[in-house]
Amino acid sequence: MKFRFSIGRRIGTGFGVLIVLTLVAFLLTNLTLKTGREKTNEVTRIYTPSVNLLKDLNLLIVKSKMLISNWVYYPSPDDIPEKKELRIILGTKYPKLQDSIHIYETEWKNVKTKKDLDSVFIQIDSLFSQDKIIMNQLNSFTSYDDPASLFIVRPMVDAEGIITTESQAILDKLGKIIDTEQETATRASSDMLHSFSLLDRIVKLLGAALLAGGIIIAFFTVRSIVRPVTELKDMLLSMGKGVLPTSKSRERGDEIGEMAGAMNKLVESLHSTTDFANEVGKGNFESHYEPLSNEDMLGHALLKMRKDLYENEQVLERKVIERTEEVVRQKQEIEVKNRELEVLYKHVTDSIRYAKRIQESILPPDTVIKKLLPQSFVFFKPKDIVSGDFYWISEKNDSVVFSAVDCTGHGVPGAFMSLVGYNLLKEIIEGMPELNAAKILDQLSMGVRSTLHQFDKSAAKDGMDIALCIINRKTMEMQYAGAFNPAFVIRKNTLQEIKADKILIGYSYNEGEVKNYTNNTFKLEKDDQIYVSTDGYPDQFGGQNGKKFMIKNFRNLLLDIHNLGMAEQKAELERRFDEWKGNLEQIDDICVIGVKA
Repeated sequence: MKFRFSIGRRIGTGFGVLIVLTLVAFLLTNLTLKTGREKTNEVTRIYTPSVNLLKDLNLLIVKSKMLISNWVYYPSPDDIPEKKELRIILGTKYPKLQDSIHIYETEWKNVKTKKDLDSVFIQIDSLFSQDKIIMNQLNSFTSYDDPASLFIVRPMVDAEGIITTESQAILDKLGKIIDTEQETATRASSDMLHSFSLLDRIVKLLGAALLAGGIIIAFFTVRSIVRPVTELKDMLLSMGKGVLPTSKSRERGDEIGEMAGAMNKLVESLHSTTDFANEVGKGNFESHYEPLSNEDMLGHALLKMRKDLYENEQVLERKVIERTEEVVRQKQEIEVKNRELEVLYKHVTDSIRYAKRIQESILPPDTVIKKLLPQSFVFFKPKDIVSGDFYWISEKNDSVVFSAVDCTGHGVPGAFMSLVGYNLLKEIIEGMPELNAAKILDQLSMGVRSTLHQFDKSAAKDGMDIALCIINRKTMEMQYAGAFNPAFVIRKNTLQEIKADKILIGYSYNEGEVKNYTNNTFKLEKDDQIYVSTDGYPDQFGGQNGKKFMIKNFRNLLLDIHNLGMAEQKAELERRFDEWKGNLEQIDDICVIGVKA
């Protein structure tokens, strides 16, 4: 039987080589890491703690030498901290440190170092016994006055004394032991680094071998597997987009060759199916088509589709005729309704515009305003065609009355309320012998309640905000009364706000409760400027963040413009309003009145 190097064998051989090389690298890495862990454990668990404890012992000997010398040369009571510390070293610290060192000493591999350390401990015990002799001789402050005691102990701590020489000998031996243990730790670390370096070279070598083997395997895989598979994939992707290949794929003697042969047969059958579908799409329901087999679901579905399309075409032709007739009829009905809506819209718009002319006719004309208040302006900007704000300017006796009124709502509802307010103001002012701003608002509030029948909580909650001023032209005295809307007086670049009462004109939330408005009097001087306004200007949204303009900014704006002429002030108010509002919608009617005394 002829050997067949199939795709499976090719892939298995390539990956087998890679797996063997990888396994070798893994085993070597694992072995080196195990050795490294053992060396690291030896350094960190035995030698490093041993060296640290030996250094602590070295420091303890130095400190005990210093403390015993101070004990001899500096007379002092028995309870000072230095003497207490020396007793702790001899009684507690040294035994504990000795026990700790013995724990690690058992794991040392150098027998000579162990013997040297045991010798050091014997010398330390001898040294500390000498220290105890001194401590017993000089055990109180008065003992320093005994010449015999001093004669015995001082030579022991002199430069050639037994304590000094033994301490130095112990320190020398400890230094050698510490050096030996540090060398042992360094040697273990060096061995560990050497093993890692060897591992690094081996891993690099195996990595190079894996890279070279991978490149070779990849080259042959691409040449014998990937390239033909890519060609078949491109054909399938093209078919997935509805584009059928025009050339056949090359057939070979392996599994991919078999796939290429199957693909060629599929393309031929799809070409045949496409031609049939094109003919059916053109309306040629008599075109011939044979399914590939009895199990050819697509072929039988196409034949059924041809039959269904023919039947549907007949049904659709009848429906199109019926729907066309229905659409024509509906279009005629819509055109009639549109004409009716246009007529109705025109009637409504004309009515509102006529209401605007009526509202404008009751407002004081410019000639009357200039006659009564020569230096003044009125900035009036309704939100809709008609407005819920209105202004009042009239004279009686030697006084001029002007007011900015804000009725609830805007548009048509607000306009109806403005007519109620205008008629009531006219009736009250004409019938009042002596003008009083607060009494005018009291009577206006009662009039609104009476007109709108606001006698209980179920009544309509409509009313007005107002700022009303009366200026006596002879005495230059101004009266002001307000419901929610304040008045502003600017004198010598300083703005003073006259607060309004927080009482709505008309509806009261407390049934039966009647509150009177405050009459504020103000002595005017030449060039004083008085401003009254509804809340439409401060409440307008705008700016970069879409926030309200706010009353604080409104006051600052009045201060900025009050030195301009009255016409320029009005123009600047309008310009700043349009700039602030930007592309946002105006939310309320606006009425601002400015008067110069």
